[in-house]
Amino acid sequence: MYSIELTTTAKKQFSKLNNVLKKRIVASLTRIRVRPYSHIKKLVGGPYFRLRVGDYRLILDIQDGKLVILVLELGHRKRIYKK
Repeated sequence: MYSIELTTTAKKQFSKLNNVLKKRIVASLTRIRVRPYSHIKKLVGGPYFRLRVGDYRLILDIQDGKLVILVLELGHRKRIYKK
């Protein structure tokens, strides 16, 4: 089973969300801990993955050797891909 870790950026973004959305995100992350590849999609042109939670997206890095899912960023779908 994979463990979930958040970067400092993801922690800040997570703390700004409302409680209902926080519960949905935690439930989604708990669900993907067993088999993450069945719930996520690979981002085009990069090594990362995305997880869809309603209108919000989580950008993930999966480290198979350590069994860690690292949440890099999370945000609304309008703003998360613009960098």
